[in-house]
Amino acid sequence: MSVVLVTGGSGTLGSHLVAALRERDHDVRVLSRRPGAGTHRGDLTAGEGVAEAAAGAELVLHAASDTRRRGKADLEQTRRLLAAAPDARHLLYVSIVGIDAIPFGYYRRKLACEREIAASSVPHTILRATQFHELLAWALQSVGRLPVVPLPLEWRFQSVAAVEAAARAVELLDGEPLGRAPDFGGPEVLTAREILAAWRARHARPSRVANLRLPGKVYRGFREGRNTCPDHRDGRQTWAEFVRAMP
Repeated sequence: MSVVLVTGGSGTLGSHLVAALRERDHDVRVLSRRPGAGTHRGDLTAGEGVAEAAAGAELVLHAASDTRRRGKADLEQTRRLLAAAPDARHLLYVSIVGIDAIPFGYYRRKLACEREIAASSVPHTILRATQFHELLAWALQSVGRLPVVPLPLEWRFQSVAAVEAAARAVELLDGEPLGRAPDFGGPEVLTAREILAAWRARHARPSRVANLRLPGKVYRGFREGRNTCPDHRDGRQTWAEFVRAMP
């Protein structure tokens, strides 16, 4: 049993990470800004409580991200975590497939975090995963009641279940640091059009969709599937199976 510090432990991925770690009998510490959401209260951006949570932690699983501001605080958070856990024997960072191929602002910030970790003295593994089924579902739910929804139907995704990505991350964390681990993707590459069709078969919304086309490298990157890893179809649950299993 090891003492493990988890950042972002109350999020979609984080909750699965914590469960998987506890199944392996690890002593899990969860850092959270919200009282009662974790075992340790702290703020990675401000640095409050981070040193206390990291003290004595042998393993660190870094899954926190400032998604509300498209990752603007991510690099500072990563720096504070590295400074607080210099003696950890293994830090695992969960990243995203394609962040070095698509010039999207959030991706650039994730890439900066990867480089910060790689340049540190902390033994580490960087695991890039494709988009989670849960993220696609959230996006489609949020626009479901609009009269007309503009969507980039030519974009490609290789979505994967968050619980499967969490299991892979924990498996890697229990092993030796790899630096950069093989990418982790879902079982199939689908266009947004195909993703939408499976969603509407179950939920019937959105009722009207317009194909959104935009100029630029970001649009082209997603259209060409640079956010996918067809050689690493590691996940088992398909998008359609995920949708059918939803309440």
